[in-house]
Amino acid sequence: MILFPAIDILNGRAVRLRKGERDSVTDYGDPVAFAEKWAEAGAEWLHIVDLSGAFSGESGIDAVITEIKKRVDIRIQSGGGLRKITDIRRRLDAGADRAVIGTMAVCDPDAFALSVYEFPEKIVAGIDAKGGMLAVKGWTQTTDTSAVSFGKKCMRMGVRCALFTDIARDGVMGGVNVSETVRLQKETGLCVIASGGVASMADLVNLQDAGVYGAVLGKALYDGAIDLREAVAAFSGKA
Repeated sequence: MILFPAIDILNGRAVRLRKGERDSVTDYGDPVAFAEKWAEAGAEWLHIVDLSGAFSGESGIDAVITEIKKRVDIRIQSGGGLRKITDIRRRLDAGADRAVIGTMAVCDPDAFALSVYEFPEKIVAGIDAKGGMLAVKGWTQTTDTSAVSFGKKCMRMGVRCALFTDIARDGVMGGVNVSETVRLQKETGLCVIASGGVASMADLVNLQDAGVYGAVLGKALYDGAIDLREAVAAFSGKA
């Protein structure tokens, strides 16, 4: 199982949100310093989210990604604020190895299909759900499309990986939603990365035992509930 330490960036700072709510912010400091810390602990990937871009649609983290790539040898998947193909190209040119696409995939499916064609193996479907239904635009709007049906559509389009976030679990240390993560992976055929609620090594054991492709580690790392070096030694694998 691949581990993805998360760096969520809002106004240039590494932060964590509770259930995706912009008013519930904990500021942890310099995102580049955390990238170096997680790389030193053995991470092979980072999951970097532009929260400013997710909320406003105006991205501002490309320079941060470029700086991280200069300092450490690590792969990056990144999302947030990627609403157009030009946004995706800019993020990849900045140094991201994969782009996570959520809102655009739902609201502009033709552009999403074109991005999958233009950037093969570099597009990850961002499947964020509230009560099993897709949420978009920084989790501020819930759609009438189910996460599973959307995942199946992405698979038919040529997407192979998806990032699944159960918004109700995000940032609250309540445990990951293993059953829904496994259901999404089994019913769609996608390689699913679990995000939201990973609170302990036990959660990682449950995900690995269930055959889940990967897991994003957020608040549990920043608060010390999971030691990344220990987790990498126990669970990490190659992409």
